[in-house]
Amino acid sequence: MARNFKKNRPLALVNHALAAIVLVASGAACAQTGAAAYPTKPVKLVVGFAAGGPTDVVARAFADHASKALGQPFIIDNKPGAGTIIAAQAVASAPADGYTLLFGATNHTMIPALCQGRVKFDAVKSFRPLCTVASSPTVLVVAPSLPVKTLADYQAKARAEPGRVTAGTAGVGSSGHSATEIFARAQGLQLNHVPYKGAAPVVTDLMGGQLDSSFATLGSVLPQIKSGKLRALAVGAPQRSALVPEVPTFAEAGGGNYAADVWYGVLAPAGLPEPIAQALERTAADFAKSESAAEKLRGLGMDAESVCGNTFATRVAREAATYSQIAKALDLKAD
Repeated sequence: MARNFKKNRPLALVNHALAAIVLVASGAACAQTGAAAYPTKPVKLVVGFAAGGPTDVVARAFADHASKALGQPFIIDNKPGAGTIIAAQAVASAPADGYTLLFGATNHTMIPALCQGRVKFDAVKSFRPLCTVASSPTVLVVAPSLPVKTLADYQAKARAEPGRVTAGTAGVGSSGHSATEIFARAQGLQLNHVPYKGAAPVVTDLMGGQLDSSFATLGSVLPQIKSGKLRALAVGAPQRSALVPEVPTFAEAGGGNYAADVWYGVLAPAGLPEPIAQALERTAADFAKSESAAEKLRGLGMDAESVCGNTFATRVAREAATYSQIAKALDLKAD
């Protein structure tokens, strides 16, 4: 028997090698089949805001695109409340299988810093950031009744009357809140922050003269700027927005290198398998690059944006650290 084994050893080695190749090829085919099979059932896209708001509208546009691209319904699940904590918690505790996703915005990285001890998830560690699909710059708008015409006028008034110039936002922990605090700190101003429950009442009180100013997302005040019901002093972006080309950037208006924008994007529970993550990232990136998305977003005062994978994850981690430092320095806490 030993002699027969030695005689046939070359053939046996060839057979072993062929078997190994078959196993490797089979494994690769299985992996490809698994990735191609996703999704095999409807995907839930959780939104931490009520239906009709900017985040919800963008989420629905993305869901429609993803449903067509991946062949399964992407269903919007609105879970408003607690500054988006309810929605984020639901996704963080869901299985990391790609069937429960979070469609979030910049405030995802702010809320944990403001609600320490009350949040059961980590904005960075509990999620796998997939891809942004849109962004909107922050714009400083003032009431027509406020006697300022430029950013320099606004700063001069705030310095002359410390704590008296009001700055309304959509609430503690909102993107406008952080934008207000960051600018005030950078310029050494004392602004009177007035938190509201949403962006709509901020705009109403601005137009009515009950409020002086607001660091708002461009999309939330674009119609009022266009109609002349609100005066825009500066836009927080590296360059002027094509939607309001007449409005200077903060740098051009003498506000330093201040820039603030809001991102909108897709996140999954941590531990999402790589093939599924890649499929979702491709889908989100394709949506952001499409002309239909660009047209939809322009109508909302937003720009299409595609920041994916590790770059998006780095951005989320950096923002979370920044907002944590600001919250501690200013002793900011959400109600």
